[in-house]
Amino acid sequence: MATDMEVQQNGKETVAVVNGCCKKGPGYASPLAAMDGPKESLIYVTCIYTGMGRGKPDYLATVDVDPNSPSYSKVIHRLPMPYEGDELHHSGWNSCSSCYGDPSAARRYLVLPSLISGRIYAVDTQKDPKAPSLYKVVQPDDVVKKTGLAFPHTAHCLASGEIMLSCLGDKDGNAEGNGFLLLDSDFNVKGRWEKPGHGPLFGYDFWYQPRHNTMISSTWGAPSAFTKGFNLQDVADGHYGRHLHVYTWPGGELKQTLDLGNTGLLPLEIRFLHNPSEAIGYVGCALTSNMVRFFKNPDDSWGHEVAISVKPVKVQNWILPEMPGLITDFLISLDDRFLYLANWLHGDIRQYNIEDPANPKLTGQVFVGGVFQKGNAVLAEAEDGSTYQVDVPEVQGHRLRGGPQMIQLSLDGKRLYVTNSLFSTWDRQFYPEMIEKGGHMLQIDVDSEKGGLAINPRFFVDFGAEPDGPSLAHEMRYPGGDCTSDIWI
Repeated sequence: MATDMEVQQNGKETVAVVNGCCKKGPGYASPLAAMDGPKESLIYVTCIYTGMGRGKPDYLATVDVDPNSPSYSKVIHRLPMPYEGDELHHSGWNSCSSCYGDPSAARRYLVLPSLISGRIYAVDTQKDPKAPSLYKVVQPDDVVKKTGLAFPHTAHCLASGEIMLSCLGDKDGNAEGNGFLLLDSDFNVKGRWEKPGHGPLFGYDFWYQPRHNTMISSTWGAPSAFTKGFNLQDVADGHYGRHLHVYTWPGGELKQTLDLGNTGLLPLEIRFLHNPSEAIGYVGCALTSNMVRFFKNPDDSWGHEVAISVKPVKVQNWILPEMPGLITDFLISLDDRFLYLANWLHGDIRQYNIEDPANPKLTGQVFVGGVFQKGNAVLAEAEDGSTYQVDVPEVQGHRLRGGPQMIQLSLDGKRLYVTNSLFSTWDRQFYPEMIEKGGHMLQIDVDSEKGGLAINPRFFVDFGAEPDGPSLAHEMRYPGGDCTSDIWI
């Protein structure tokens, strides 16, 4: 913020005082101020028909999450995209709390990158938050022509008003062609963010921490490999990542690469602590199912260590003798007290207290699916050689399909929303019943004081009962922002 700006509290509303005049930009003055924000009543969910064989475009669903509403736990609006074959995946905002000091900025447009087609949609959520409308389409040919980039994944708003997206390869799916795309405030292609010659070998997610002049990105793998389904041989052949890339911010110079080794295979989601003064964060490494903590050293270099390890489970009737948890998503509460992670294959969600970031403590766990739940063919083996399966409760008479994948936490840290689709090709490979019956969305009640997780029996969104046939559900966003999209400066 500018030196002539102060932050004041007016009840539960946080405003910026600029030259004595009360104005505010989007988001909140601080992560703790965000925790006092209004309770969520709507949530936007990216829904996928790509890979389902139904000849329908993907769409953005609006779900009512107000427990006092007659349409609670229902899809109340669907915005279909104008093209088929997109694979809507992650999403972001045109403006967030990084623009809080700019009274001219507004969190109006939800940015929807399409992982397969390369299109980028801007959706207007301000005209009618319950019924968003399409504002603009950025065509992949324009992106490729001006930057060479394709397979867009993560979108973050910048304090400059620009939007930055990680792109996982070139148009042919070669990982060496990946980098970072910049759009201006009206979604015109500006160019690449990183300096020439400073692109990483693989790409995926990223997060920046401006007070430490640092951005760090993670590395899933080559689109030419992961779009065909998961093959363990592709890991051995070097088509998947195990590195973190450290850049200067906002300079875009690659200054360090962290090799996570065999304990850090397939590093996916990456988050710094929300406190912008902290030089600590985590990355979830899917295949080895480790949460790796990264941190700044006294000499300004960056180090890393395994902070949480989810042990593989010995299994019968599966493709391998041992099954990793497959950590596919995680997040950190806005007060930096708790970390939540999803084990897509094992089927559980875990809560850890991270007040001591180097020594997380397990405080909650709940199973909401998984490969070895009762009713499936796969059996887990205990240490004494006996076999078992996990008893997963039904919710509103529905058997829970797949495993927990994307998660989103309420601002106050008391409700955790969960969807179960990872990527349509991988869904088909590991949970084929989801392709037939569709995905779903759950709500987990959270004890944000002492710790603890429990399924909310009142909430179940069945994307298997959609008007155009079963669809898959992936990422979730609130109209007012959340702990996985907002960054503070």
